[in-house]
Amino acid sequence: MQTNLAPAQFELLHCDEDIVVVNKPTDLLSVPGLASPHNLFDRVKAQFPSALVVHRLDMATSGLMIFALNKPAQSHLGKQFERRTIKKMYVAVVHGLVEQQSGEISSPLICDWENRPKQKVDWLNGKPALTQYSVVDRNTAMQATRVHLFPHTGRSHQLRVHMQQIGHPIIGDYFYAPQDADSCNSSLLLHAQTLTLSHPTSGANIHFDCPAPF
Repeated sequence: MQTNLAPAQFELLHCDEDIVVVNKPTDLLSVPGLASPHNLFDRVKAQFPSALVVHRLDMATSGLMIFALNKPAQSHLGKQFERRTIKKMYVAVVHGLVEQQSGEISSPLICDWENRPKQKVDWLNGKPALTQYSVVDRNTAMQATRVHLFPHTGRSHQLRVHMQQIGHPIIGDYFYAPQDADSCNSSLLLHAQTLTLSHPTSGANIHFDCPAPF
C-alpha cells in the first residue's frame, strides 16, 4: 500500500461506516495496472485501509466511484451492479452535431484482440450492450454536442465505442476518435456525473451528483 499519497490527490465526496464515494481524476487508473503505477485504489486505501473495489472507470474517464469498506457492503454493492439496479449518468462532449434529441444504441461489443485494450462492435460474437443518450446542447461554432449518457450495461469502453459507432466520437478519445476530434482536447471529455443506489446497510435510496469539470 502506498502510504505517501495525500488524500488531497482525490476529491472525497462521502464516507460512512460502509462506503466511500470519490471523484476520480481523469488519466488515472481505477485500480493497479500495467499502464501506470499510480491508481485511485491505492490512494483511497492510504486514507481508508479497509477499502475494497466495487467497480471501475476507464483510466481516461473522470467522475464518481464508490468503494466498500467491508466485505458485506462490497457484496451488496456488487449485486446491485450485477443486477443493473444502480443508475448511472455520464456527461460527454462529442464531435459533431447530434441530430436526434435522444436515442439508444444497442450494438454488441467484444474485445478487439489485435488492438487491445480497444473494443469493437461484433454482431455475431459480441456481448449485449445498451446505451441511451439525450442531447443537452449543441455548439455550432465548435461543431460539438454535449450529451447525457445512460449505460444499461457495463461493457469495457461501451460509451466510447457506441458514440463512435453513431458517428459522434467523444472529444479527446485517443482510442476511437479521428485525429481532428482527438486533438480538440488533451483529456477525454467523459465524466461519470451521477450514481443512484441502495445503501448496503440501511437500504435507503442514495444519490450522488458530481458535475463535470468541462
